[in-house]
Amino acid sequence: MTMNAAEHLRAYADGWTHGDADRILKATAEDYTFDDPDFGVVTRKAFPDYLTGLKEGIAAQCGGQLPDPLMELSEVLSHEEGGVLTASCWWSFPGTQIKGAGLIKADATGVRSEVITYYTRLSV
Repeated sequence: MTMNAAEHLRAYADGWTHGDADRILKATAEDYTFDDPDFGVVTRKAFPDYLTGLKEGIAAQCGGQLPDPLMELSEVLSHEEGGVLTASCWWSFPGTQIKGAGLIKADATGVRSEVITYYTRLSV
């Protein structure tokens, strides 16, 4: 079954909510990049290790346990033009002070990129 940009974006968000690298990557394009100002540009290949480290940092701030859901998303805004869906959202990790915004680009091949900013700094 072929997915459109909005379906890829929904699957991607679901992966983040559950902290599941496989779900996240299944919704991404082959050239996907994730740009985190604390870590730099993370390639699709390096993403599972990035997410593992991020989850360790979050657990350290939550008494050794990961929050469930891992991430909460809100204030989602999107615009589609020329087959490219651009979305912006507010995200946070419950039980921590870690929160920020993301700018995501997706098309029929999957989520192509996300650039995030932090409202608070991740301390690992």
